[in-house]
Order: sequence, then C-alpha cells, then structure tokens
Amino acid sequence: MDPDAYLCQLADVFNSITVNSPSVSAIVSIILAAVLLLFSGFASASEIAFFSLSPSDLSAISERKHPSDERISHLLEDTERLLATILITNNFVNVTIIMLCNVFFMDVFRFHSPIAEFLVLTVALTFLLLLFGEIMPKIFSAQNTLRFCRLAAPGISMCRSLFYPVASMLVRSTSFINKHFVRKNHNISVDELSHALELTDKTELKEENNILEGIIRFGGETAKEVMTSRLDVVDLNIRTPYKEVLKCIVENVYSRIPVYGESRDDIKGVLYIKDLLPHLNKGDNFRWQSLIRPAYFVPETKMIDDLLRDFQANKIHIAIVVDEFGGTSGIVTMEDIIEEIVGEINDEYDDEERTYTALNDHTWVIEAKTQLTDFYKITKLDPESFEEVIGDADTVAGLLLE
Repeated sequence: MDPDAYLCQLADVFNSITVNSPSVSAIVSIILAAVLLLFSGFASASEIAFFSLSPSDLSAISERKHPSDERISHLLEDTERLLATILITNNFVNVTIIMLCNVFFMDVFRFHSPIAEFLVLTVALTFLLLLFGEIMPKIFSAQNTLRFCRLAAPGISMCRSLFYPVASMLVRSTSFINKHFVRKNHNISVDELSHALELTDKTELKEENNILEGIIRFGGETAKEVMTSRLDVVDLNIRTPYKEVLKCIVENVYSRIPVYGESRDDIKGVLYIKDLLPHLNKGDNFRWQSLIRPAYFVPETKMIDDLLRDFQANKIHIAIVVDEFGGTSGIVTMEDIIEEIVGEINDEYDDEERTYTALNDHTWVIEAKTQLTDFYKITKLDPESFEEVIGDADTVAGLLLE
C-alpha cells in the first residue's frame, strides 16, 4: 500500500472521533486512574527493590537502624507471599485503571471506527501503563533498592494484610502446580555440554574454552592419567647423607620429596622442605629421617575429582600412586590436578619442558614417555579413535607397542 494513502486512511479514522464535554463521573474517573497509576508504579518498583537487595543491603537491614528495617525483615521471611502480594496489588490496580479509563473515554469520545477505538483504548493505555507503571518506577527502584524498600515497607505490609486470603490461595495454587505439573529441572549431561562447547567460537574464547573442556574431562580422569611416572620422580633413599639431601633439594627445587627404603616400591613417607628450614646448619650426622611425614597412598584408578576432595579434607598436596600389586607407579600433586582444568602452571623455578615439536599441522615429534592424555591435547585427536588399539597403554610408547 502507498504510504501516503495509508496515512490518509489513518487520518480519516481519527477525524471520525468526536469529542464531548466530560461529565463529573468522567473527571472523577480519570483523576482516580491517575492516582492509581502512581500505585501501579509503586507496586512495580517494590517488586524490583525487594528482590534485588544486595548482601550489604541485607546486612544493613539486619542492624535495625531504620524504623522500616524490621518490617522489611518480616516481609522477606516469606518471599513467595511477598511476591504474591505485590503481583496481586499491581494487577488489581491495573485492571481498575483500565476500567476507569474506559469510563472516561466512553463518556468523552465517540468512536465511529473500531480501529480508532482500538488505537485509543488499547495502544494508549498500554503505553501509559508500561511507561509510568512499569519502566520508570523499576529503573528508579533498581538504582535505589534499600532506600525504596524502606519507603515501601509500610505500604506493602498493609497490602499483605489486605490481600492475605487471596495471596494464600495464589501461593498454594502455585505450590500445587509446581509439585504436580512442572517438570523437574533437566540436568545437562557432560556429552551435551561438550557438544555445546564445540559449537562456540573457539578463536575468540580460546582460553575460556580450554578451561571448560578441562572441567568436562575432570570428572572422568584417574590418578594414573595425570601422575608423574616413577621414572621421572625425584626421590630420596632413607639412608642418603644429610649433605646429599640438601644438594638434591637445591638442584631440584621441590617443596616435597618422597623417601623410599629398600626400593622405590617401599615408600617410607614424604619429606617436606619447610620442615628442614630450621635445621639447615646441622652437620652430616643430623637425623633428617625424623622429619619424614606419612605418605598418602592412592590407587591408579582413583578419580582425580575424588582425590582433590581428599587433598582438601586431609590438607595435603601430594599422593603416592600405587598399582594393583602395591608397587609405586608415580606421584600426583595438587598442581597436577589443577593443571587438568587451567592448563600448565609454571612458576619462577620451572623450566619450560616441551615433550614435543610440531613440524607442521599434521606432524609432531613426541617423546615416547608422553602420557596419552597429553598426546590427545597436543594433537587434538579424538581419544575414541584409538579405543580399538590402545589396550593397557598409558604412554605414546605403550600405544606404539600395542
């Protein structure tokens, strides 16, 4: 349709409206509607204010420094009833406003077109209710939550008493519906979350995606997959002279070192370097073995999320991983576990160790001792591709032998 023709038709629609002098009832109706519009804004603002209180606001209310603080605390004790009261008040007021405005418009205006009647009654009233009854009050209360709560508390308390029976019915009805008809929250599965991550833009959120992928893998990894192999563990024989112990500590800069007896399968405990600090000036005959703390042993199959909880509960940072025969497989530390989520953590004492070299996008030179979990991360290959040939292998060397 031609815009000019459309505007002409619209002008004809409004020209068909005739205006009469308002009667006393019409004047009273519009005045009451204007007053009730303020109440509508009050109710809308109260909803935002009471349910947007920050912890600091709640702390200030608990101190009872304002006369309304006790009322606010009483209202917040039953948030369902509070919300029901506010919604009932707001809807009751809005319906009344519409009825009063209808009386006014029907008395003052004569509509000869249903389109004109719709535009004036519906569109105009909706605009007024949204602007003055919803948007503006909520913007104000969102910026002044505690102040508005203290201002509104007496009025909301009065409405709570006034609409108590209706609010009770609404609360009970809502509880019944939630109990019998509303579906339980659907817990997203790990596979669904993993698929969702695949759909995200990994170029812009690379670091965040890596952390989320680490969290997804976290619950399915075992101590064996993240441990440091016994071949790479720095340890001490229990008969090592004190001078050699200090030399080992200086050369390796570890805060905890496992101590073994007859063999590396005979772990006696863990030496904490901080326990040695008061004894640095002692002679070679110092019995450093008295400082050894008990070791914490875990099986290779221990899930690392459970191990992390054990670390937190026992306030330790290192565990000895043993195989099914009781032999030492390696060690796992708190840092090893956290690195599965956030990636490699290098401090000022760590030398950057690269166990691989990328020749191109499809070719790598990788050390044979590299764990398969690290191999998958380096090559970005799907672990499921190797399920048929992996056997019992844990390293790249083991995979090749299989």
